[in-house]
Amino acid sequence: LSLSSSASGASVVAIDNKIEQAMDLVKNHLMYAVREEVEVLKEQIKELLEKNSQLERENNLLKTLASPEQLEKFQSRLPAEVLCPEEQSPGVAAPAQHSGGSAV
Repeated sequence: LSLSSSASGASVVAIDNKIEQAMDLVKNHLMYAVREEVEVLKEQIKELLEKNSQLERENNLLKTLASPEQLEKFQSRLPAEVLCPEEQSPGVAAPAQHSGGSAV
């Protein structure tokens, strides 16, 4: 009788060990997948920062080369929140927009 209860106890321990090993395997797999995804996202962020920097340089160059009339004409076509989103607040009136005709 005691032989069967000790064998039963040993099988419970063996099952517990296998469950623990399986959980460790799943944890390791998930950690690897997360690390891999973080590396991909870091690379995407780096590329986006580089692209943003390039576009800012191009924008500054275009602003420098454009005449005041061209800038005014361009800005009149854009919604106010595009021109200066950080300056927009509920108490500040947006610049008047042209309402007539189509912009060509």
